[in-house]
Amino acid sequence: MASKLVQLQSKACQASKFVAKHGNSYYKQLLEQNKQYIQEPATIEKCSDLSKQLLYTRLASIPGRYETFRKEVDYAKNLLKNRANLKVEDAGIAALFGLECFAWFCAGEIVGRGFTFTGYYP
Repeated sequence: MASKLVQLQSKACQASKFVAKHGNSYYKQLLEQNKQYIQEPATIEKCSDLSKQLLYTRLASIPGRYETFRKEVDYAKNLLKNRANLKVEDAGIAALFGLECFAWFCAGEIVGRGFTFTGYYP
């Protein structure tokens, strides 16, 4: 176990040296490739405009998302009506989806309790 820890520490040190050596050039390259998305000068007014654009763009997408949601609900209702034609694969996918939803619920509960498993803080 100790040898694994030393090996892991060595790898972490190598990675840290690599990032220290090449990180700045990667950062500059990334900014250069995406300079068309950078707003100069970054003023409060420009940031406010961009945040409003994002908000109203997201609000404008709600009808499309609502329609997609309705289609998915109708598909699920259709599957329930035709249970006799349900394949094992579809049932397995539905079970895994339900399990994933439950896992996310449990994770949210744990986070909401302050990362404790036993109960809420007073």
